[in-house]
Amino acid sequence: MSDHAHQWGLDVQRELAPLAREMRQAIPDVMKGFAELHDAAMAPGAVDGKTKELIALAIAVSQRCDGCIASHARGAFKKGATRAEVAETIGVAILMNGGPATVYGPRALAAYDDFATPAPSA
Repeated sequence: MSDHAHQWGLDVQRELAPLAREMRQAIPDVMKGFAELHDAAMAPGAVDGKTKELIALAIAVSQRCDGCIASHARGAFKKGATRAEVAETIGVAILMNGGPATVYGPRALAAYDDFATPAPSA
């Protein structure tokens, strides 16, 4: 499991949050359209929300997108994915992408662990 001295997924989201706010201010219609697309694509239908988050996480590893990895690791946790399901999803990403996925896959697992492990109380 991830050590909380460095919370990989949380750190990435904190780093990107102000940049995302700035982008939403610069091009609000585009970002609103993307948010609507996201919501429509990730809504449960013939494929449930958890499976869609796992698919998105595998694609995030494949695309080497740290922000996407953090977002979809969090989404997978929130939709009830287990660590084992996340690990197997990463295994498929490694199969399909080879070496680069062996670098970004562990980032995805660490991000999942960040969201699945309660923060220590202060």
